[in-house]
Amino acid sequence: MKYIRIIEENCSGCEECLSSCPFGAITIEDGIARIGDACNLCGACVDHCAFGAIEMEQSEEAIVSPPAQGGVWIFAEQRSGQLSGVVYELLGEGRKLADELDTPLCAVLLGHEVGKLTGDLIAHGADIVYLADHPELKDFRDEPYTAIIAQGVEEFEPEIFLFGATSTGRSLAPRLAGRLRTGLTADCTELSIAGEARLLEQTRPAWGGNIMATILCRRHRPQMASVRPKVMKRAIADTKRQGRIVELSLNAHQLTSRTRLLDYIPELIHSINIEEADIIVSGGRGLGDSKNFSLLEELASMLNGAVGASRAAVDSGWIPYRHQVGQTGKTVAPKLYIAVGISGAIQHLAGMQSADVIVAINKNADAPIFQVATYGIVGDLFEVIPALTAALKKEVS
Repeated sequence: MKYIRIIEENCSGCEECLSSCPFGAITIEDGIARIGDACNLCGACVDHCAFGAIEMEQSEEAIVSPPAQGGVWIFAEQRSGQLSGVVYELLGEGRKLADELDTPLCAVLLGHEVGKLTGDLIAHGADIVYLADHPELKDFRDEPYTAIIAQGVEEFEPEIFLFGATSTGRSLAPRLAGRLRTGLTADCTELSIAGEARLLEQTRPAWGGNIMATILCRRHRPQMASVRPKVMKRAIADTKRQGRIVELSLNAHQLTSRTRLLDYIPELIHSINIEEADIIVSGGRGLGDSKNFSLLEELASMLNGAVGASRAAVDSGWIPYRHQVGQTGKTVAPKLYIAVGISGAIQHLAGMQSADVIVAINKNADAPIFQVATYGIVGDLFEVIPALTAALKKEVS
């Protein structure tokens, strides 16, 4: 926690600090500067004062972590008895954090007839699986899931709780954080432990992806964060691992909800899901028209890959949102990513730069995409793509 104060013996009452404060929080009283409630501790006045009369310090006491011995928890999201892919990524990252803190890694699993999934969770790194199995938990609903997990958190006191930044995780995590009166950092791309205080450093893109912000939750537990899918490495299974299962207590009140799920209709997608694809061919503004995505579809088909797109292409209505790669779309980590007519805005790079190999095709040699590309082709995509497709056809014929 920061605090700011005036060193009165150094203050000359020169009034130079008044203009430095963007919030008008400084006044001069009896020839001495005073800082009012409008101050947000930005520190501008500290740097501006020529007499060293303003200082800002951080209280060491405030960074001491509250006690919690319940381990690192991850939410084991499932649908229809199948674990979400991001769960394995959370287990991989959670295992590293738990080992550094010398504390157990725990998975929280809710559903109906999902006990068979506990072995998979343990094999991928969980030491303890907290299980709530009931017919009313078959499908995700905010109220019962929040009530049951909140009771478990209050009973076992985890230090850290991680969620996937999926539609379910983005609905559940903030509701749970509000119930527990703790903080939540969304869409993290990196997690680490800071020093003896056992603080979780939660790093995420900010200001449209132009900077990376690292956020701490100093005073409340658990420290909660959601992680974008395909950012963290998946845990490797070890079928010899042993763990234990703890059943969470349930009561009728917890299972009630003001909402009822009438039906679940999965989206009919006739192409490969870009989040699961090993090869992605993505198009951007350089394609110029929706009809030109047919060039990418043909190339992707030859490679048994998926078609992606930049936000500019999606916003132009050339291709549906489910193909969008980037900070406001899907995060992908394929073995091969081919960026066609994409300049490489930082928001797009945030969603694909974890690919093993990146091939960029753009007629602008100064396009930012070339800075992250493994291979770059400076040329007209309308010449390059047909040539690549023709060469592939020749290889397979």
